[in-house]
Amino acid sequence: METMNVDELEAQALKLDHKSRARLAERLLVSLDELSEQESEQLWAAEAQRRDAQMDADPGSSRPADDVFREAWSRIK
Repeated sequence: METMNVDELEAQALKLDHKSRARLAERLLVSLDELSEQESEQLWAAEAQRRDAQMDADPGSSRPADDVFREAWSRIK
């Protein structure tokens, strides 16, 4: 079986229908609750650094928070 990297896995997950993505998101979030506080802090710090590097590499890729929240709320209504 071929192994996917995180970017490939994310791309595949985003192709799922809304209900499947929500189910996957829930399961992933629950799995984070099983981490120690130190592990969780390390993961969030790494994610913050990844996002910061992404913003530095492509500043135009960001979206205003109001737009993101408006879109999110419209999808769950």
